[in-house]
Amino acid sequence: MESQMIRPGHLTAHQTARTLGIGLDAVRQLVRRGQLQRSGGTPRQPWYAVADVAALLAKRQERPAA
Repeated sequence: MESQMIRPGHLTAHQTARTLGIGLDAVRQLVRRGQLQRSGGTPRQPWYAVADVAALLAKRQERPAA
């Protein structure tokens, strides 16, 4: 599903999920909770800014393991 050309500095939902080590449903939940915002694409194939994903990844890595 990653055949769509995306702008530099953006990731597809699949790439975002892989980067964060989560599934696509978890990416959707992050969006619903306001922790991640779409920055382009289409409603069915959203894009996420690399900077936003990197910031979220850093925030998640700061948390102590439960």
